[in-house]
Formats: sequence, structure tokens, C-alpha cells
Amino acid sequence: MSSETGSIYSRKNPFPAKHSLNRRLSGAASEKDTRHHEISLEGSGLAYEVGDSLGVFASNDPLLVQEIISMLGATGEETVSGNEGSPKSLREVLWKDYVITTPSKEFLAAIIAKAGDAAEDIAALTADLSRKKELEHYLWGREVIDFLLTHPKLQWTPEEFVKCLRKLQPRLYSIASSQKAVGEAVHLTIATVRYETFGRKRNGVASTFFADRTGGGVRVPVFVHTAKHFRLPEDPATPVIMVGPGTGVAPFRAFLQERKALGGGGKNWLFFGEQRRDSDYLYQSELETLRQEGILSHLDLAFSRDQPEKFYVQHKMREASAEIFAWLQAGAHFFVCGDGARMAKDVDTELHAIVTRESGCSPEQAAEYVETLKKAKRYKKDVY
Repeated sequence: MSSETGSIYSRKNPFPAKHSLNRRLSGAASEKDTRHHEISLEGSGLAYEVGDSLGVFASNDPLLVQEIISMLGATGEETVSGNEGSPKSLREVLWKDYVITTPSKEFLAAIIAKAGDAAEDIAALTADLSRKKELEHYLWGREVIDFLLTHPKLQWTPEEFVKCLRKLQPRLYSIASSQKAVGEAVHLTIATVRYETFGRKRNGVASTFFADRTGGGVRVPVFVHTAKHFRLPEDPATPVIMVGPGTGVAPFRAFLQERKALGGGGKNWLFFGEQRRDSDYLYQSELETLRQEGILSHLDLAFSRDQPEKFYVQHKMREASAEIFAWLQAGAHFFVCGDGARMAKDVDTELHAIVTRESGCSPEQAAEYVETLKKAKRYKKDVY
């Protein structure tokens, strides 16, 4: 039994949960396909806190599986080793056990060994550690199937091929619901990853599994991943500031459901951003209802493509500089969720600037102030 959840289900023994709702959130004109998913936990005994993530064991695209089987000259019924060492059919392990998109080091080494001079470009990149960036650039947008198509005459046994693949790992998604509001269910907010490189359409493994292959009550293996670092303050009267553009809004939807259920009276401020108001305002009706009800004290929106100059959540923060600092001085907790590569860094830079500007202190003193917030667990991030 999992000590975290009080359930027999865990990462090592995921619960086969029924996928009950797949609803598109982004509008028809959106450049994105962002979806709201609902999954039933009925009968699992699984419980979660707002701020936690749901671990999901997605399966690969059956069409890509079949294409790889064909390139190997196999039938798919051959017996090979699964990722736990047990014998399974080639089709099943390519579907559920191994990464068949991003090539592993072992797979590249096998290509180099088998192809010889025909693979000298990739051999040169992998042999020289100083060319790591070049290798990353070369591999971006290339998948296992591309190498099989480039070298169609290479001979592989099914067992030899699967031994070159990495184990398929679960994906973690921020939970977008509070159990106080939804009971034995869990909600997720997922942006579907689709793009094209080298003349082929590419699909994110887990996001397109959810978007395209979860109809008809499909069972999804899931577990709860506890995130004790990303919790609401214990006192429901404590004010919170939440910065969650795009799918980063997911845990804050959960926070707001929780705060509404608890009724502690704490003020809640959400900064949300996306590309366009008309097509990308995720959970618009819910958020505006929460504002009308007074659960959301402030709702600040930044739609980057609705004006000639790009406008992001950090710019909205700058406009509210004095009030943000006043909230922090009053004990508010500051949360950030979403893109860690750029957004979270820009938000952090603006937070430092706000402290410098509003307190009249030096940048060094502002850094100390922000560090104090972190140590007091009042500045929390869930970034990816």
C-alpha cells in the first residue's frame, strides 16, 4: 500500500483509470490544440492534494509502431524482451514499453556500427564531446524512424532492435482539480504537441495519446506524484499570487477550487497569459465566474498576439508593481507554473525588479528579499 495515498496503486502498480472526458479548450482559430481531460479514480483509493501531479503511462502511436515493424521486415508477433525482462510480442513492446521517437545513444551507436561510412556524419558528431551542441541540433526533429528510412537495408533482429531503445517513462501533468470539488476524479490541462520536420508530421507521445486515442472509455495507467514543495499556505486566509500562462494555469484552477471549498477568505490573484483572447483564453467562463463570486480578487490577463508588441505576464506584473509588493509585505505566497526555460526566468527577473523599485533597495538587497521568500516557502515554482 502506498504510504503517500493510502492506496495499493503507485508508480510501480499504476491504476487503470477510465478516461471520461476529452474537451478542446482552445478555439478553432487557435494555433494550439489545448484540451481539458477528466479521468475517473473511482475504485482506486487514490487521493491527491492540490499542487500534486498525475503520472501517466501513455502508449505510442500504433501507426508509428506498424511503420517501424515494416521497416524491420518483421511481423510484430516475434517474441522479444519487454522493459521488465518478461517476454512479449514485438508489437506490444513497441506500443507500450519503449521510446520509439527520440533515438537513444545505444540506437545511434548501432546505426553507426551497421551503416559504416554511410553514417560517418553522425559518427563524427557522437565521437567528439566538444560537438555536443551540434549533435543536439542535428538530432532535433529526427526520430528513430528517420534513421531506419535513411538506412533501409540494415539488418536488425527484433531483439537486437529493442535492446537499443530506452524504457518509456511516465509523463507527469499538474493536476487541474481539487478533490473537494470533483470527488473521485482528476482533471488535466494538456497542450497537444504536433509539428513537422524533414517532411514528416511528428506527435508528442503522451499529449496525442490523450487527444487522439482515449475515446470510448480507454483505460489509462495512472498514479499520484506528490509535490510537497508546491502546496497552498496552511492558513486559507493567507493571500496568494499565482502566475500561470498557458497550461501553467492547471494547478491554479485546482488552487481556486480548493480555496472556494475551504472558504477561508484569503485573497487570490491570478496572472494568466496566452496568444489570443478570442481563441486561447483557457477556462474563461470559470475564471470570470470566480472573479464575479469574489474568489478571484484580481485576474490579470496578457494575450501576446492581440497587439503589435508582444505582451506577456511579466509585463502585466510590472503594471501592478506597487500592489504586488504590498501583497508580499502582507505575507502573500507567490507561485509560478509553466515554461521553465523562458517564462519563469522572466517572471523571476520582474519579481526582483518589483522589489528593487517598490522598496527603493539595491538589486543585491532585492535578491536577499526574494531568497528570504524562498526560504520561508512563500515563493514556489512548478516549471517544466
